[in-house]
Amino acid sequence: MILRSVISSNQSYSRTLTNMTLLSPTPSHFHMPQNSPKNKNVAVIGAGSAGLVTARELHREGHSVVVFERENQLGGTWVYTPATESDPIGIDPNREIAHSSLYLSLRVNLPREVMGYRDYPFVAKKKPNRDPRRYPGHKEVLDYLKDFAVDFGLIGLVRFGMEVGHVGLLENGKWKVSSKKRENDVVFVHEEYDAVVICNGHYTEPRTADIPGLEVWPGKQIHSHNYRVPDPFRDQVVVLIGSAASATDISREIAEVAKEVHISSRSATSGVPLKLPGYDNVWQHSMIESVGIDGGVNFRDGSKVLADIILHCTGYKYHFPFLETNGIVTVDDNRVGPLYKHIFPPAFAPSLSFVGLPWKVIPFPLCELQSKWIAGILSGRISLPSKEDMNADIEAFYSSMEASCIPKRYTHNMDDYQFDYDDWLAAECGSPLSEEWRKQMYFISRKNKKTQPETYRDQWDDDDLIIQAHEDFVKYIPELAQAQKLPR
Repeated sequence: MILRSVISSNQSYSRTLTNMTLLSPTPSHFHMPQNSPKNKNVAVIGAGSAGLVTARELHREGHSVVVFERENQLGGTWVYTPATESDPIGIDPNREIAHSSLYLSLRVNLPREVMGYRDYPFVAKKKPNRDPRRYPGHKEVLDYLKDFAVDFGLIGLVRFGMEVGHVGLLENGKWKVSSKKRENDVVFVHEEYDAVVICNGHYTEPRTADIPGLEVWPGKQIHSHNYRVPDPFRDQVVVLIGSAASATDISREIAEVAKEVHISSRSATSGVPLKLPGYDNVWQHSMIESVGIDGGVNFRDGSKVLADIILHCTGYKYHFPFLETNGIVTVDDNRVGPLYKHIFPPAFAPSLSFVGLPWKVIPFPLCELQSKWIAGILSGRISLPSKEDMNADIEAFYSSMEASCIPKRYTHNMDDYQFDYDDWLAAECGSPLSEEWRKQMYFISRKNKKTQPETYRDQWDDDDLIIQAHEDFVKYIPELAQAQKLPR
């Protein structure tokens, strides 16, 4: 494989974008069903990427929609704020919550062609202060979501600054949703809805490593949820736990200012500490065995480091503090269940559903298909199996996980089968299956992310797939037909 240089790839991609008249996909050709007795009043919790597309699909189907958003703008986790929580490790239940987990330098780890909603391509815009890169920064994603909300008339459906305190089923079969103004208001407003769709994301409640000795370890701990910039790590000895995308990015960034960075992860299998190629102050270790009162961090590979900071890049917990189901829907070791197809709890289907729980996926298209399925089921256009059959399907899924020795916390990890899942949903909805270019582009990107973590965002060798993607986008943005071929 011969990869183009950073400059070559960026110039090629930028020239292509410059030659295009990049406009928003027009939603005018979509049919909005007229109100009918089967149309429902639906509450959507959250106005991030999942909540917005859910609102659109419900509205398309003819349902009445109210979106509750605790922040004063849409975007969910894609709204960057320099503010962090009062508890840097994120375990104090009384802390002031920072919803976003973005760090200032974050760039997406998927190509924009792959990342966007299926019928609303994530193309670069000829507008001031936009980011035309193929792997743009976080602000470009927020701008894309804002464009989406405006183009589909979703802003008027959102109640901003409204925090949901309670969602529970009433005797009449409707759901009570209690909400209040987030700031300076203690009075809850109680309303009834035919259905509730929960889209509150899963990047707010930190999940930390359970390490013997932490209760006496004298150093500082922080979860990546509260990481924004590298400056606080200057001249420090840092132990970073994790090996996912954020851990990779953050470890490289803090290495520029820290004295030492020691990465602890399950993926380290050498048995001895190894220096990270290209860095003089970064080492890869096995898992942590214990920590001590002397500030020491003991690794399973037998090494020990006297550290100032432990940085947990260890993921998040699903968290629905407002939801009351009398113990029927639970979060057990990060398994939200029981859920049919990761969406419907059989006991409450179809009036209660979840969008966006799966991880290690391309989230925007997945949420689009999930919400399309929910909308069709609520209107009666699509049918669910019986509760007995749904429960049997769930039990079979759980049993297969157990037989394969897959931990419960990986229930919603779809790394190996997300496209099968997407295509199952698409078939249920009568929608096109996943595009072949999207699949190939995703797998190439994933491989490059592992083999060239420092450069995969700026150099690539799949221009042929970019051409295929833009050819596909023409049906949503006809103006793209003017630029079918990328300059070489």
